[in-house]
Amino acid sequence: MSLLHTPVCELLGCDEPVVLSGLGGVARAELVAAVSEAGGFGFLGMVREPPALIEAEIARVRAATGRPFGVNLIPAATAPALLEAELATVLAAEIAAVMLFWDLRADVLRRLRDARLIVVCQVGSALEARQAVDAGAQVVVAQGVEAGGHVRGRTPLLELLPAVLEAVTVPVLAAGGIVDGAQLAQLMTMGAQGAVLGTAFMATRESYAHDYHKARLLAARAGDTVHTEAFHINWPRGAPVRVLANSVTRGERGDPFNSAPTVIGDEDGRPIHLFSTDSPLRNMRGDFEAMALYAGQGVGALVDLPPAAERLQRIVDTARDILAHHNTTELPCN
Repeated sequence: MSLLHTPVCELLGCDEPVVLSGLGGVARAELVAAVSEAGGFGFLGMVREPPALIEAEIARVRAATGRPFGVNLIPAATAPALLEAELATVLAAEIAAVMLFWDLRADVLRRLRDARLIVVCQVGSALEARQAVDAGAQVVVAQGVEAGGHVRGRTPLLELLPAVLEAVTVPVLAAGGIVDGAQLAQLMTMGAQGAVLGTAFMATRESYAHDYHKARLLAARAGDTVHTEAFHINWPRGAPVRVLANSVTRGERGDPFNSAPTVIGDEDGRPIHLFSTDSPLRNMRGDFEAMALYAGQGVGALVDLPPAAERLQRIVDTARDILAHHNTTELPCN
């Protein structure tokens, strides 16, 4: 077996321990299929999406690849009626796995397990990891504060990972600012069975992110991200995100919590509001600079926009070479 083929690969049915994060809006069928077909495991980002879109995206992935994939849902950010419809759609589709994030919903987890789906829970602390496993999670993702998008905890990955590994016996994946194979190799020497990547796959040809967002990722340097609660509309209060600094994070667009509703964009007829958690997508138009430009702290290392399969191959080739030579490297300081 490959040096990188860990037990979690057997569980998920993938060749390499590289997982595409279920990036809301960005991780659509084209990107998910590309990652899974290349040997990784992709999650569709279907947060607050209508059942018809979920059905269509699942069908598109299946038309492009026969490899397993999953769907990412976030109960805390989804209205109860819509969540119920999403769950019904996912259960009927008989996909391989579901990733859950934010507030743990044990009832949702049990329904998914009862339907024989693999349940992956992303957590920000050792306590959350134990709670997720007690509720039935089969895989835990330890998300460090370096991660882009919504960030549950405030602990750096290199501190969080050992604590989570000690707290649970199920496979643990690492997340947070990971963009290259050297990082993957080090995390695996620490005990992680693989990694979940978001920003690295957002900066690929297949991602559904708008070209403006991709260009900003490639232009970013280490230290250009901000951890903020300014982008909050559509999510519960107190849900910080990591984004590229922009006019909103600099305070140039007013008070995020005491300003009149302002429309700054449009997605197929749906208004995009200032301070919302929406990031720029291919089918949007508007003031992209003021939207949530999600990015993890590793963004400064991204210099090109390759196909997702090429990005994945570079990562696993580097990690495999390092592990084969019994080297260890440190995560770069960001």
